[in-house]
Amino acid sequence: MRIVYMGTPDFAVEPLETLLTQNFSVVGVVTSVDKPAGRGQKIMQSAVKQYAIKHSIPVLQPESLKSPDFIAELTSLKPDIIVVIAFRMLPRIVWQLPRLGTINIHASLLPQYRGAAPINWAVVHGEEKTGVTSFFINEDIDMGNVILQKEIAIADTDTAGIVHDNLMHAASELLVETLHTIQKNGVVGIEQSAMTTADMELKPAPKINKEICKINWNSSAKTIYDFIRGFSPYPGVWTMLHKNEQNLLCKIFFANYSIEQHDYTPGTIIVNENSIQIAVPDGFIAPTDIQIEGKKRMSISDCMRGFAFEEVSL
Repeated sequence: MRIVYMGTPDFAVEPLETLLTQNFSVVGVVTSVDKPAGRGQKIMQSAVKQYAIKHSIPVLQPESLKSPDFIAELTSLKPDIIVVIAFRMLPRIVWQLPRLGTINIHASLLPQYRGAAPINWAVVHGEEKTGVTSFFINEDIDMGNVILQKEIAIADTDTAGIVHDNLMHAASELLVETLHTIQKNGVVGIEQSAMTTADMELKPAPKINKEICKINWNSSAKTIYDFIRGFSPYPGVWTMLHKNEQNLLCKIFFANYSIEQHDYTPGTIIVNENSIQIAVPDGFIAPTDIQIEGKKRMSISDCMRGFAFEEVSL
């Protein structure tokens, strides 16, 4: 079975590596174009491209997936199947090309959390489980027929980063199982409409932007705690600190929370010897890992050695 693999970030590297170690025939990789990144704007290759080059796999980097030149190159690879993990939306001319179809491994238990950021939103919503789903790509984003699923638990202390790594391992295993299933039996898959009920709430996973990550201190302690975990380590939730007539952006990467009655206004900072608490309607959030604008990420105790928090409302 001749496989063309499409992916870009770190999440997509381990499944590709697994295909090679399991002796699947990966005849080409399609990934994003090289882009400038970082403070020096150095041109960077995607994680998938770097891995493919090391293993002498042909790499295609089309700016347009509808380009006649790209379609000709892709066709020349004679793929029996295309595997997509953490890439971009494909036009029909691409996903209809291979004889066995084009499959995607999505980092949620579809039909839940369709969209660009399923890992983050599952944690933000305090889910106790998530998983990965293999499905056939069609014209609707994340709505093709489901092939297989693999479930994992989310611990109450897991950040999105931890869940990301756990799902990466699960995706590698599911991909191999999916390809073996297609090879042996041929698969049509299950329509996602058959996996829903009239009273089921389908939760989306929209793309993340800066404004989404701003903390609302009028939310409950558990809601804010999950919100912090869900966007850690990237992009990180944030609030504004007011210090010496300056407004400083402060990111919070992890915190503890407690449920308590109090008379503080939500958002009020309470300063202790080596820590702070921030009042919310039903208790307190105690940041443990933060980054103040212009500083590096550090523990709250290290931060307080050089930064004096003011007992004010955020």
